[in-house]
Amino acid sequence: MPYVIADDLPEEPAGLRFRRMLEAPGILQMPGAHLGISALLAKKAGFEALYMSGAAMSATMGLPDLGMITVDDVAWHIRQVVRASGLPVLVDGDTGYGEALNVMHMVRCFEEAGAGAVHLEDQLLPKKCGHLNDKKLASAEDMAAKVAAARRARRHLVIIARTDAAASEGIEGAVARARMYLDAGADAIFPEALTTREMFVEFAQRMPGVKLLANMTEFGRTPFFTAAEFEAMGYAMVIWPVSHLRVAARGMEELYAAIRRDGGTQNMVGRMQTRAQLYETIGYHDYEALDASLIRTVVPEGMPQG
Repeated sequence: MPYVIADDLPEEPAGLRFRRMLEAPGILQMPGAHLGISALLAKKAGFEALYMSGAAMSATMGLPDLGMITVDDVAWHIRQVVRASGLPVLVDGDTGYGEALNVMHMVRCFEEAGAGAVHLEDQLLPKKCGHLNDKKLASAEDMAAKVAAARRARRHLVIIARTDAAASEGIEGAVARARMYLDAGADAIFPEALTTREMFVEFAQRMPGVKLLANMTEFGRTPFFTAAEFEAMGYAMVIWPVSHLRVAARGMEELYAAIRRDGGTQNMVGRMQTRAQLYETIGYHDYEALDASLIRTVVPEGMPQG
C-alpha cells in the first residue's frame, strides 16, 4: 500500500532503520527502484529496502552513466521513492559530485530527501560503470578524505565506501584501500566488479567483521550468484541495480515496435498491467477517499470491441 497524503511516513530516521536492517541476521536484499512506481511494486513484492542506481537515473533521463547528473537530480528521485514507499533506500552517490565540501553537501541533501544510506566510489571524473574498462582511480588518500567528510556531515546516514581498485590493483590493492576507508569512517565496504567466486570469498575473508555489499548486475564482469550464495560468501547486502530498468526498457522497445508493425497496441494488451491493477498499486481510490468532493471512480472492466 502506498503512503497516501493523510498517512504518516515513518518517524524514525531512514538511516537508523537501514542500520537496524543491516545488523539483522541474513543478507539485506535491495532491488533497484529509482521511480515511485517501481518502489511501490518492489514493496508489494515484499522487499524492505531499495537501491537507487545512478546508471538507472541517468538512463531514465536519456543520459549515459558518466557522472553527468546532479545532486538535485538524484534528490528528486529520492523524494519520490521515499514518499511513495516509506522504505529506507541506499543511494548511489557516484564520486560525491566533487571534493570534500561537495560530498558534505551531497550527504546533507540526500539525508534531507529521505535516504537511509549512500555509497561513494574512488573513481575520478568522468566516472564509468564499475564493470567497464579503463576506470581512473583517485588516490586512496583523496577518497579517504571524502569518506571522512561524509561521516562528518551525516546525521544518521549509513556511509558505504566503494572501491573499484580490484580491476587495476588486484585484491591486495582493493583490500588496502578498503581498510583505509574504514579507518576514515566508512560503515561498510562495496568491492566493485569482482569477477570470480574466489575473489568474493577472498575479499570477505580479508575483511572479517566488516559489512560488505555485493553488486549483482547483468551483462557485467560478475557471474550470476543468488542472494543466498553471496551470504554464504560473507556478504551482508546485495543489490540488483539496473535490472528493473532493463526489463522495462525492453518492454517499451517491444511496445513501440508493435505499434509501428500492427498499427496499434491490440497485440500487446496481454502484457500490460491493467488500469485496475495500476490504480491498486498507486492507491488511486485511497487518494480519492481523502477528498469528499471526488466521486469514486468506476474502473472500466474491459475494452469495447470495434
